[in-house]
Amino acid sequence: MRSDADAPPQGPSLSLWSFRDDVAIETAEDGSLTILARWGDVTLDPPGRAIEEVLHRMTFGPVALGNVDGLDQDELHGLFERLPGRIVRSLGSRDSAIPLLSAQPVSPHGVLALPEVPPDHPVRLSRFALARRRDGELVQESPLSHHRVVLHRPQAAAVIAALARPTTVAEAARRVGLPVALVGEVVAYLVGAGMAVLADDGAFDEDRDPALRGWSPYELMFHTRGRLGRHDEPSGATFRHMDTTPAPPATKPAPGGKTFPLPRPSAEPTMTLVEAIETRRSTRSFAAEPPTAAQLGELLHRSAAVRSRTEVAGPGDSRYEVTRRPYPGAGSIYELELYLTVDRSPDLPPGIYHYAADDHALTLVNDDPSDVAEVLDGARVATGGRRPPPALLTITARMDRMGWVYDGISYATTLKHVGVLQQTLYLTATALGLAACALAMGDDDTSAAALRLDWPAEVSVAEFAVGFPDSYYDEPYSAVHGM
Repeated sequence: MRSDADAPPQGPSLSLWSFRDDVAIETAEDGSLTILARWGDVTLDPPGRAIEEVLHRMTFGPVALGNVDGLDQDELHGLFERLPGRIVRSLGSRDSAIPLLSAQPVSPHGVLALPEVPPDHPVRLSRFALARRRDGELVQESPLSHHRVVLHRPQAAAVIAALARPTTVAEAARRVGLPVALVGEVVAYLVGAGMAVLADDGAFDEDRDPALRGWSPYELMFHTRGRLGRHDEPSGATFRHMDTTPAPPATKPAPGGKTFPLPRPSAEPTMTLVEAIETRRSTRSFAAEPPTAAQLGELLHRSAAVRSRTEVAGPGDSRYEVTRRPYPGAGSIYELELYLTVDRSPDLPPGIYHYAADDHALTLVNDDPSDVAEVLDGARVATGGRRPPPALLTITARMDRMGWVYDGISYATTLKHVGVLQQTLYLTATALGLAACALAMGDDDTSAAALRLDWPAEVSVAEFAVGFPDSYYDEPYSAVHGM
């Protein structure tokens, strides 16, 4: 049986107005109204009866302003200008209680202005517009926009599909089988909300804007979702999973396999911090002589070993454990793990090892020669070297550890942690006389298989090659790719 949402729109369209779901209204004794919202409260002088009725009705859902007797729409729109980020605009039709689409503000700067879109004017979906499922509906979002567009009915989604390549309203209407006027209104909402773009002098501004040229849609979306200002999703230490999931352990339990305890360093390096900073280099060609287990162990201990463990209080009665380590970590969560892949070493067999940061020991997780070779060959290609590095550190992240505390910013925070850990590894390696290189990219699937990761609960996020410097030094490659 076809639902009301599936039926093609019939008859004239409706411009509908409502408040975001988190908006409420308080009425004072003097008749003034306070609009309560997540981005601040706004107090309005006592309005007329019709305006007060509209504002209250807007807290329950979309309202057609023409249905309210005695309404001064100019005065009402003047009030709307004082409420940015709080008003949802919807496009409906008289034959259905379900709108075609809604433009919901996702920041305090969300104000929707609907442009005129001539039927023959070139239009296209923005290359930054991304679709996903949210609360059981299809939504269109863009990191350039202060709105999300909710597609309540499939006809609106069909219009978006027709805009995947440059077209016109008239041509899009022909392709989706809807009236030109209705498609024009849908497109106006999409353009106003930043999901579609109009051509200017035969080209689209976003394609020639130098500020946008360096961004991919995914990276710019990731940037905006890891910061505040352009979205309304939960962010920060929300402990969202506290009631359904126990706190993940502070350190990853040691996997099964042969364990190689590492000696703890005793003597302190003689190089000062300033000297290490000034002399640090990325080395991409390594000597045949490999570092010993003691040398690798000192690098790991001074950079990443657990110094102490503490139980702390979370919301309510929750308790969870945190650790202290040489590099900083938000909330002392420390979601990062280290795996050591050994190509050649005088006292460690070739293989892939997990580093236990609390016990300061290596556990062999994979000694399959083909897996070891595949991981190391990826590092050789990434460094441009003649041979694989003697040892490769793969940094992984246990995302449930971060996600148990943080919401919306977990992965962005993890990448910050990767940076500070890599710098700590760099400076420690320099002080110990080792050569090191942080790699620009690694293979997620290869790492997951070779390191025996439970992907995506634990994912690889960075690689770091270690050895001794070679007398050969590829200056042109370093000049192009170096750090």
